[in-house]
Parts: sequence; C-alpha cells; structure tokens
Amino acid sequence: MAKLGKRTTAAKAAFAGKSDVSVEDAVALIKASSTAKFDETIDIAVVLGVDPRHADQMVRGVIALPNGTGKTMRVAVFARDAKAEEAKAAGADIVGAEDLMEIVQGGTIEFDRCIATPDMMPVVGRLGKVLGPRNLMPNPKVGTVTMDVKSAVEAAKGGEVQFKVEKAGVVHAGVGKASFDEAKLVENIKAFIGAVQRAKPEGAKGTYMKKIAVSSTMGPGVTLSVEAALAS
Repeated sequence: MAKLGKRTTAAKAAFAGKSDVSVEDAVALIKASSTAKFDETIDIAVVLGVDPRHADQMVRGVIALPNGTGKTMRVAVFARDAKAEEAKAAGADIVGAEDLMEIVQGGTIEFDRCIATPDMMPVVGRLGKVLGPRNLMPNPKVGTVTMDVKSAVEAAKGGEVQFKVEKAGVVHAGVGKASFDEAKLVENIKAFIGAVQRAKPEGAKGTYMKKIAVSSTMGPGVTLSVEAALAS
C-alpha cells in the first residue's frame, strides 16, 4: 500500500470522526485542509433516492450560483447570421454551424457549455452520441436551446451550473473555489442543494435526498446533515 503524504495524513486526521455536520462547519473544515499549490475546486455530491432509468424519476436543472463557480467557462454556440454575431458579442468562445458540427464530430471539444438556437437543432442533433454522454447536449429545459443567445451566454459565463442525475442516482457539481470566502461558499452550497430539492421529480418515492458530501479537489470529503442543509 502506498504511503500517504504528510498533507493527506493531516487532512484525514482533521476529518476523522466528523460527519453529518452543518454546511458552515463543512466549509470551514474543507478550507482549512485545502493546502494544494493550486486553487482547488469545492465539489458537492448529492445521493438521491431515484432511479434515472425511469423518465418520471429523472432529475436535471440549472442554478445560477450567487457567487459564481470561480471557473472560466468556455462556451460554444451553434447559430447563424445575426444570432451568431450576437453570440460573439456576448462573449462566446466558439461560434459556428455545420463547420462547428464537423469539428466536434472529429473529436475536438474545447468547450464546457453548448448553446444552440432552435433552428440549429437538426444539425446539433447529429452530435447526440458525442455531446450527450458529456452532458453537453443543448436542452430547452435548462435554457441552452434558445433564441435569447445573449442571455444564455452571459448566464453560462456568470457561474450558472447545470446538473443531471447520473445512472447511480448521484448529482454532482463544482460550487466554488477554495479561495472563496467561507460565507460565499456556504451561500453557493445552500443554493445548489435548494435547486436539487426543487427539481424533485413526481416519480420519486421514499427519501429523496439520502446523502450530501462536500470535498475539495485534493482533499477528503465530509458529509452534511441533510436535515440541517434543507432547513437552512
């Protein structure tokens, strides 16, 4: 078994015996142990009591975090003519139509969010097998198939987070950086949990939110008290 480094050992010792804590306590603990040489991302994972194989138990949504994510979001837009120019003016990193489709089909995906105008969906639809598994397929339910390209691009650039439950029933996202003030991280985490709660599908039975864990990129995770997190 590989020997743990001093930083990892110290972090594990700090987290020992601590679970089901408040959001505030979790953030304080994680920030204190985030000592990597880069600005670590603060991640959240929510285990849900749903089976996403059933359409009426699918969980997906979008939330504009109050303090952003701290991540530079690369945005691609499928649009033509005036809407393409609108996308560029709004700050989109990549704009195109069939030419962009060919680039993506060739295996080059240099973006984190994909937006499309409705008229471009027949073109984008050919990329379903490429974009779908990466959760990049534009979808009107989360505002990425729209004629309001300007607002969609600005929202993506401003810290909007999309979430979608995975096969194992887990929703996860980055909710900030270790360099954020504790209050800002707490606010972001509570906003994300609230968004997942509001996205509860009609088909969900029993306990919906089973477990919530927060961690930094290089650090161990800590579980939150679900009851306390939902009440705050």
